[in-house]
Parts: sequence; C-alpha cells; structure tokens
Amino acid sequence: MKSFFRQHIEKIISLTDEEFDFIYSHFTPKKLRKHQFLIEPGDSVVNDYFVLSGCLKAYQLDKNGKMHILQFAMQDWWITDYQALYKGINATIFLDCIEDSEVLCLSLHDREKLCSELHKIEFFFRKKSNGGYVALQQRILSLLTSSASERYEQLLQLYPQLFQKVPKQLIAAYLGVSRETLSRLHSQAK
Repeated sequence: MKSFFRQHIEKIISLTDEEFDFIYSHFTPKKLRKHQFLIEPGDSVVNDYFVLSGCLKAYQLDKNGKMHILQFAMQDWWITDYQALYKGINATIFLDCIEDSEVLCLSLHDREKLCSELHKIEFFFRKKSNGGYVALQQRILSLLTSSASERYEQLLQLYPQLFQKVPKQLIAAYLGVSRETLSRLHSQAK
C-alpha cells in the first residue's frame, strides 16, 4: 500500500525516495471495520484521511433522523470533517466505514509541517484542494439545477464503482431521493 500511496502523490509531483520516505513518515496507517466511526459530531478532529482501501461516507443527520450524505470516499480519495479540522471546532458530521477500510491518517499539524519543509507537497495539497473545491461546486450546482434522474446519471457516469460498493439506500441519501425513487431511476436507466 505504500507504493500505491506514492503513485497517488506522483500523479501530481515527482519525488525522490528520500522525499517520499520523509512524507510517509508523517502518516499513520489505520485499519477500520465496516460501520466503524472515524468521526462523530462533537469529536475533536485532528486528521485528514487518505483511503488506501474500502469505502467511507461523511454525512449529517437532520432533526428528523434523515441522513444527508456529503461525500463518499473510495480508494485513492481523501475525507474528513474539513470545517472541524481547519477551524479547530468540534465535528458536525459523522464519518464511518461502509465496508472494511484502511486509511492513512495525517494530522493538520504534520500537514503544515510537511508543507513548510517541502514545497512540492504544498503544491500537491493545493492541487488536491482545488480539485475538491471544483467537485464540491459541481455537486452543489447539480443539486440546485439537475433533476433526480440527471443527478443519478451523472453519478453513474462519474463513479460507476460506487454502485458496486454502496448500498442503494446510501446512494439515494446522497442524491437526495427516496429509495423508491432510486429504484425507479435505476429501472429507467436500463
């Protein structure tokens, strides 16, 4: 998995063995079980998580207990409660495992240290953050301007592997539709 992580970074920057070893030394691997929580509302959030394997979800529950999924994270994706991490406030979302997962944990302190000591990794994180902002903007615009059917098609087009890993009720929560509507959309797409 170490080489997989290096490949992830080297999609954006090139590294010497020494630079990669220095970067990797700041990460802590963690294995998680299906349904295990990494973050719950009220928790102090100190880490960003890179997914080596498995699938996770970040979500919030409304006052009626309805789940609103903000993000899924599969292999090669990053996830955390970014508001809590960067503002130093307690978590407002849940982050848990849809399946057994393995992540690399990077504390905000170590991220800042890496960025101040190695310009290349600062560039890497800037590119990753920019990509995340673009994806978030696209998601918000899709929720505001697209029909349920269009959102379903977009998700299927962008991330077909999600449909293999994620139960239908979670896909429905991500799209903002009922389970029944999702079944109808799935039937219409065939």
